[in-house]
Amino acid sequence: MGWWRIGTDALAGSRFVVSPLAETVAALQTLHRASGAHPGERAWLAAHLPAYRRRLAAEPLDALLVRAAIRPTWNADFLTPTPLGEGEQSFEEEVVAVREAEPAHAVPQLEVAVGGPVPEPLRSAPDLPHRMATVLEWVWRETVLPDWPRRRRILEADITARTARLARDGWAAALDELRPGRTRWLGDGRLQVNALDNPPRSVDGGTLLFVPVTPSTGWVSWEGSERFAVVYACAGALADDDGPAVPEALGTLLGRARAGILVRLESPLSTSQLVALTGQGLGSVGRHLKVLLDAGLVRRRRAGRSVLYDWTEAGAVLVRAQTR
Repeated sequence: MGWWRIGTDALAGSRFVVSPLAETVAALQTLHRASGAHPGERAWLAAHLPAYRRRLAAEPLDALLVRAAIRPTWNADFLTPTPLGEGEQSFEEEVVAVREAEPAHAVPQLEVAVGGPVPEPLRSAPDLPHRMATVLEWVWRETVLPDWPRRRRILEADITARTARLARDGWAAALDELRPGRTRWLGDGRLQVNALDNPPRSVDGGTLLFVPVTPSTGWVSWEGSERFAVVYACAGALADDDGPAVPEALGTLLGRARAGILVRLESPLSTSQLVALTGQGLGSVGRHLKVLLDAGLVRRRRAGRSVLYDWTEAGAVLVRAQTR
């Protein structure tokens, strides 16, 4: 079991960050896996997987590189550099860390990921990190960038939800939920980060970052003893942009936009999360929430600096009556 020792100061100074590069690496992993965890992810794959496969068919060495770098238990280190955590960087700024990784270290890192020798074409290739950066640039440009504003809203909404959970229930609960089955607070300043038999690492004196991505994947990375990152998948309700279906009768009764907000509130959500999930403007969401509050169908409560909304008993009865 791999775990990190995190002192009180490191935990208090940790922060959530948005990383376009992490989102792109996660998208590449989804394309490589060729399976989606929810309807939104499957629709995205249907739209982009054929072009991705054509791209790799045209560059067989790239196909070998991706298969070696992305493995079930570990990724090649040069594929997943740790974000700086100093304000949000652009994809173009972040991908430099991949392109400028030491070429001599690439094959040994691939061997760690594969768990043995890598194919000869990779061992003799001159600059694998540069080649991987080119693959990531294609994935960003063709599959992530066109949808980046929506993805970014979802990532920010997830951060709002996590910080609210942190304020309400503390670090142990917040960390246990990041990567269920892999990340777990063990107590005594110890955070389990994976199931591998790796030596423990100390985060004390370094920067601890939590990085959400919308695809259903995740990993950990570190840069010496300076920066550590836990990359985790957004909560399912946030990552799946299709959302729950709005019953026709409920849409007729309340209007489809307002009903779309109500059906999502089985679990508490903030206004910003609802904006991200529905695509409606902040003002529209606020007006719909006021009507639902006045009708006694939802309630609001404060969690830290966030205000969360969820069903009242009457709201639950109304929605469930329409979905039977």
